[in-house]
Amino acid sequence: MTDYLANAIAIRRELHTKPEPGWMEFFTTARIVKELESLGWTVHLGTSQIGLDQVMGRSEKLVEENIARARKEGVSDKMLKRMEGYTGCIAEWKTDKPGKVTALRFDIDCVGVEETDDPGHKPNANGFRSCHKGFMHACGHDGHTAIGLTVARWVKDHADELKGTIKLIFQPAEEGVRGGAAQAASGLLDDVDYILGSHLALMCKSGIICPNPQDVLATTKFDVSYTGKPAHPTMSPELGRDALACLCTTVCELRAMTPHGKGMSRVNIGKIEAGEFRNVVPAHGTMQLEVRGATGEINDYMADQALRIIKGTALAYDVQYDVVKAGEASSMSNDEELIDLVTEVAKKVPGVTQVIREMSMGGSEDYTMLANRVQAHGGKSDFFIIGSDRPGAHHQKNFDIDEKSLGIGFEIYKGCLEKLNK
Repeated sequence: MTDYLANAIAIRRELHTKPEPGWMEFFTTARIVKELESLGWTVHLGTSQIGLDQVMGRSEKLVEENIARARKEGVSDKMLKRMEGYTGCIAEWKTDKPGKVTALRFDIDCVGVEETDDPGHKPNANGFRSCHKGFMHACGHDGHTAIGLTVARWVKDHADELKGTIKLIFQPAEEGVRGGAAQAASGLLDDVDYILGSHLALMCKSGIICPNPQDVLATTKFDVSYTGKPAHPTMSPELGRDALACLCTTVCELRAMTPHGKGMSRVNIGKIEAGEFRNVVPAHGTMQLEVRGATGEINDYMADQALRIIKGTALAYDVQYDVVKAGEASSMSNDEELIDLVTEVAKKVPGVTQVIREMSMGGSEDYTMLANRVQAHGGKSDFFIIGSDRPGAHHQKNFDIDEKSLGIGFEIYKGCLEKLNK
């Protein structure tokens, strides 16, 4: 008999050693596909599971570098060719019995954080720390993937008892909300009746389940570049067009944007780079920023303001500008039927001590893009939180999870499939 918790822990620890950032998860995707196909799942890979016109925040240069690293780490050329340069996959299990189509989503990417060298940190103490410098699974996505692959094994083990179709979505590039829209645009979810997704930890401690998290913000990410003209700053400053000064003014104006009166609205400028040398009028500047809003309406308001400021400041400084949308997610709208289902199932799972229907989450999630696609075609969605004690905050170098929460997450997904597809 399969020990599903042990299976999930083993996979999580293996994946923790090889963290990969969004759109670069080639080793991770290969590992997922190998597991799924060994179990008999049909796997959609490469461009068949991606809407190319919705791909955001992907660097071709970094993709090539990470393909080379994956090759060195044992990923075959045959597998890399199947991926066509795009990570993630969508797997299908079709039973021979009529029934509902249920999709479960698991994200697979890591965070750009260097893992702590504290010997008491569990991955250090147990020999599964990150071996990719500057990157670690500091948000729990290794655990999400492990739960998904454990569910895949359970489906295979209990296939004779199931009906309908089950789809597993292993989503790339959740960090920066860059991958959900692309997988949604593949069309592979348009027949889905129910979709479920989840996140480990966040605002919930071990044993607590939140089936309907609140304050999940819509967001848009922008990459901005300004191009001016270089010149000598004392001999001929009038010939220059100062991209750095334009960038600084833009930052100040963005920070002074009028908030929306109907709900939470946010703007953050996370990174700026500009200039060439101290005695040259700066000709180049770049900026990474995001806006967020409690609703799509509020987020659109913030995004429109930001774009006007970017354009207007460029006009004022007589520099050229370019804006690329680098990520996007919407606010969340869970369906009562699935909220109630997750609640009912969770209350019966060993290790669950409390089910709190609503708690404030406060971040953004591009699961919403997949959910929106399913809901637009008449399906229903729920995104829930699986509590997990953690020694460090999300995206911090000492982040870790309570691995018993992997078993709780698995049991909830299993219980939902038993209600929806059995």
